Amino acid sequence: MKLSEAINKGANILKKKNIPSFFLDSEILLSKILDKKREFIILNQNLEIQKNDYSKFISLIHKRGSHIPLAYLTKSKEFWKSDFYVDNRVLIPRPDTEIIIEEILSIFKAKKINNFLEIGVGSGCIVLSILNEIKNLKATGIDISQKALEVCKINSKKLGLNSRLRLYKSDIDKFDIGKYDLIVSNPPYICRSDLNNLMKDVIGYEPKNALNGGNDGVFEIRKVVKKSSKLLKKNGKLVLEIGHSQKDRVINMLKNNGFFIQKVIKDLGQNNRCITSIKI
Repeated sequence: MKLSEAINKGANILKKKNIPSFFLDSEILLSKILDKKREFIILNQNLEIQKNDYSKFISLIHKRGSHIPLAYLTKSKEFWKSDFYVDNRVLIPRPDTEIIIEEILSIFKAKKINNFLEIGVGSGCIVLSILNEIKNLKATGIDISQKALEVCKINSKKLGLNSRLRLYKSDIDKFDIGKYDLIVSNPPYICRSDLNNLMKDVIGYEPKNALNGGNDGVFEIRKVVKKSSKLLKKNGKLVLEIGHSQKDRVINMLKNNGFFIQKVIKDLGQNNRCITSIKI
């Protein structure tokens, strides 16, 4: 069987399972099995696929057909300028979160940052992307999930950054190590009642503790804001990712905890996504 035939068979299976990106996913899964770039697959569709490889490919196709996220099947997700290892221990990095990287890099250009903390590191995509950009910077990261910290460690070693990142297993409520010039967090911000309305790929497989923002959606954000007011130095900055409908509530929360609102940034879909504030 030729590669083109395998791709088409895989795509047809995924289409019947209501996978929107059925053809692209089929190409990506075949490239995973053959350990080749997708471009190689596209340019060499007349090559023959071995029976063993085809069997492995179809197995992955059926898993994707059951809505297991593509990133969990390939064990990788591109974010910013790096390829991150991901599995079901962590939330899959989203393109919209890259606006946080852009914002933090602009902060570094304008202000000297010596102490940098991420609350809820997950895969490490935010803090490690920053460390990759800002040479000689060291950072601290915390997460309540030991499993997430294990994935973050895999990525820090993969990117050669493990010596520049200190990791702690802790809820933000109980973390009291250090004072910081900059804190960043992408906390869970989905209302508990809305979780079941998420796509099957998300609610069926991604860790719920990385999604669940409590009954009002801002339970975890509230904890981050309150503790950040104590962990930040005077004039230190807090960069928060939020849900698009949470802007006013979070702004009031920040003001009540001694923060000046610097800016609200919209994501690729023009939804409110990120708030930068200053501890006064």
